[in-house]
Amino acid sequence: MRTCAGGPDVQPASGDRRTGDLIGREQETARLHELLAHHRLVTVTGPTGVGKSRLAATVCAGPAGAPWGRTVRVRWPGAVARPARAEGALAAEVRRATRGEAVGLLFLDDVDPVHTDCLKLVQHLLMDEPELRILVTSRAALGLGEERVLRLAPLGTRARDGADGRPAAVRLFLERARGEGPFDLPAVHEVCRLLEGVPLAIELAAGQTLRHSVDELARLLRRHQCWLSGPRPGAPRRHRSLRAAMGSVYTLHDRAARMVWARAGVFEGSFAQSTAVFLCAGGGVEPYEVPGCLARLAAAGVLRPEGDPGGVHRPRWRMAAAARDFAAERLRAAGELPVAVERLVTHGRRVAEVAEDLWAAGSQRQAVRLLAEEQDDLMAVAQHALERPEHTEAVLETVVGLWFWWVVYDHAEAGRELLLTLLGRCAPDSPLAVRAQWLAAWLTAPGDPGAARSLLGRAWPAAVLAGDDASLGRIAHVQGMLALRERDSVAAAAHFEEAADTIPPHAPGGPSAAVSLAALAVAQTAFDPAAARRSARRALSHPDVREDTWACLLARYARAVVDHRHGRRGRAWHRARRALAALDLELPAPEGRAALHGLITDIESGTTPQDRPAFIPAPRGVAGVAVGAR
Repeated sequence: MRTCAGGPDVQPASGDRRTGDLIGREQETARLHELLAHHRLVTVTGPTGVGKSRLAATVCAGPAGAPWGRTVRVRWPGAVARPARAEGALAAEVRRATRGEAVGLLFLDDVDPVHTDCLKLVQHLLMDEPELRILVTSRAALGLGEERVLRLAPLGTRARDGADGRPAAVRLFLERARGEGPFDLPAVHEVCRLLEGVPLAIELAAGQTLRHSVDELARLLRRHQCWLSGPRPGAPRRHRSLRAAMGSVYTLHDRAARMVWARAGVFEGSFAQSTAVFLCAGGGVEPYEVPGCLARLAAAGVLRPEGDPGGVHRPRWRMAAAARDFAAERLRAAGELPVAVERLVTHGRRVAEVAEDLWAAGSQRQAVRLLAEEQDDLMAVAQHALERPEHTEAVLETVVGLWFWWVVYDHAEAGRELLLTLLGRCAPDSPLAVRAQWLAAWLTAPGDPGAARSLLGRAWPAAVLAGDDASLGRIAHVQGMLALRERDSVAAAAHFEEAADTIPPHAPGGPSAAVSLAALAVAQTAFDPAAARRSARRALSHPDVREDTWACLLARYARAVVDHRHGRRGRAWHRARRALAALDLELPAPEGRAALHGLITDIESGTTPQDRPAFIPAPRGVAGVAVGAR
């Protein structure tokens, strides 16, 4: 153990003897001063490397005349788990350090390895010494009734988090950087974002600027983080590398929690407790043990809760980036990575199936919310498929099933890249490949019409041979979008009409016939207003519209466009306003919302239909499609 007496001589946890150079901790410093001035027991908590010891040491060595007087610091050496023979060792060290003299503030630093002993000791000291104040640093609070807890979060990484326009994490990096500047600030921002604002990781990364440029550093950190290390004279051994810092937390957990930590490392984003049970149970870990392990890992800062953990929604967890990289190392060492990846792929397929069923049943808000929560892991599933060919078909089915996520909700580019990559690794004439080809063509059409036509040319013969009416109709819909790009409204209308007549009612795996009817109505406004009005009415009365928010939006937009083209400005304005008001603000619908706003602006400004062509929302990544007769 290490002990220091007398305020000014307290040594910061990082080994850096400067106590007045804390960056971005002004509010926490003031808050800790206030807590110590008014309460007898204060604990500073937070994940490893966040700067708990440095902040506490700075406050202990603070301004002269502090109300606590003489300070004694007691610290357990490193992160060694408490041996059985060390029972009472912490109390003995406190007695030795104080030498029986009066102490105003007892600073118990880094007590995680002796957490239980510390709790008992603090209880006795508070009862026996009425004038004593105790300051504790630990990853988890002691849990005593009179305890006041200061939870230390990582430094801010966004521009708005800094008083001078620079986030505190960026300022710390620039202060500690050892290479020759000036540094590329966007790259520095990216490094700090990847390291999630953890001061220890940022200081280790800043020390690497002698070897790597900041751009190179960012590229390395995207792949892995535990390699970060550096010579830090006087620092504890566990603070000289990120791997050692994670290992110091790992060794303090029991076997079940270690296994859950390693297996949960395959999650790229947040995950639900039920998902963790599915993926982490087995091999010595019972399903009922997983929730308790998650709670212990969260208390140690390995996991952080998302949303409101005490709210009505089920809790979700997210693993810190460095902890996830450490978990991947342990999983590979244990030989469990293939099993964990297979379970993750199975989970991705289940998510896609549930989301597609919710969309088809009219619960589109729930479908999109589910995918927003799971999107990081779905992308991770796709990445694993690229590395392991045996998962290609399962992942391609998952990606195709999420057609609405790519088309409607502003993820066209990501979906297109995944589909084209996976299509190159599977049989080109299979029914699954046909569905993937027309979807890839739809996502590609606005930016590369030639590539889209090539994809459709491969999909159409296979769909004909298979008798797949749904795919044939959706191929025709994409051909209509391509015709609109060429301002050939007549040809586009013919394709949309074919699509509307071919797609079976309630056909899963793609847009309904009502979407094609709405597009048909908008295309017909350029050359046949009466037919456009009939098509708009057909779209609004189609049975699929009631359960499809997106199809209903397009049908209402088409009806408003038809009225505007017929000179019924007032009716068109009211229809567009009602369609806009019916949009769910919790769901991202950028193209549909933009189309309605543009139509309302045209109506209010008196722009005639001939001055600006109508607009059909298309997959994002490129603009929508304008309609005008050739």
